[in-house]
Amino acid sequence: MHSNPFTDAELARRVSAVRTRMGERGLDMLLLSSPENIFYLVGLDHWGYFAPHVLIVPAEGALVLVTREMERVAIRNMVRNADFIGHSDSETAADAVVRHLAGRCAGKVVGYEGWSPGLSHALGARLMDGIDAGRWQDATALVDEMRFVKSAQEQALIRQAAKTADAGTQAAIAAIHDGAREADVAAECLAGMTRAGATPPGFGPFLRPARRMAEEHTSWGDGVHRDAVFLEVAGCVARYNAPMGRLVHIGSVPDADAEMAELSQRAFDAALAALTPGARARDVYAAWQAVVDDAGMPGYRRHHCGYQVGIGFPPSWTGGPRVSGLRHDSPMEIREGMTFHLMSWFTETGRGNFFVSNTVLLGADGAEVLNDTPPGPHLRP
Repeated sequence: MHSNPFTDAELARRVSAVRTRMGERGLDMLLLSSPENIFYLVGLDHWGYFAPHVLIVPAEGALVLVTREMERVAIRNMVRNADFIGHSDSETAADAVVRHLAGRCAGKVVGYEGWSPGLSHALGARLMDGIDAGRWQDATALVDEMRFVKSAQEQALIRQAAKTADAGTQAAIAAIHDGAREADVAAECLAGMTRAGATPPGFGPFLRPARRMAEEHTSWGDGVHRDAVFLEVAGCVARYNAPMGRLVHIGSVPDADAEMAELSQRAFDAALAALTPGARARDVYAAWQAVVDDAGMPGYRRHHCGYQVGIGFPPSWTGGPRVSGLRHDSPMEIREGMTFHLMSWFTETGRGNFFVSNTVLLGADGAEVLNDTPPGPHLRP
């Protein structure tokens, strides 16, 4: 955070690719409001995205970034490929965009991100009322889908992020013992990641006692750990998030959990092997589910066995509000350069609990696990 991690050539390549896709869709102009997509095109990495930002991408000419005037210094220091228009807090980003585009959109097709967390209903309505577009077109996924395949620069950042995730996970494991305070384990995890070079992740880390293991998005509280600890941690470098998960037992590993650990790893390996260029997301899930079915658990289903990761701003490390998952019904094509949080998760099975997850990069030599912390079972005193 606080610096632009991309070269001018990388940014220029992305903008050119966006404009090519705009041409394919017949768009004369694109208004982006998703923090992840704005960062992708101009490299603005800050926490100011709680307030609306609009990046104006015309088919030709300079990009224009619109947000609060008070962000001028950060934008001057980071953004090299877009002009800046700041607005006072007595007006809105929409007011500034409408003023800038007055008379420029007559008869033109203007795209917008209808499913962006940065575009409120009121903001969108004001833009559409104030801009004389010939036609509006929802272009929600235009840039999102470009972000699926990571460049060499992006892959390097994700590799760094994965190493910080390992550091935080290993620090948390070392801090766990019978009676360890939940807050102390969290503090060690965060310190370990930060010292390893991480910046704040999109969300998390998720550190929970066994009794709350199956809660999807809660974290530490004011209690102490007694039997098992759920760890799901994302290292983050330059907004690129690399999640991983481990289960840590205290005192002993129940036989049922040991059985689930073996199943979890076999299913993970099957999904990993299925991550090949040209496969579909549903094929990867089917490979995972087949192992589960063969283990005598045909009724056990997950909503996915992983999802795409990369750029992520709070409150998510998934790249926005839409999760591009390895689901049973997803036709998403698997391509070289994609990165996934690949998971093999077994909770509330009636036969024990275990899970393991890692950040995986699909490279030229196949699917590569970027984390090196052993999958477990991990046992602490």
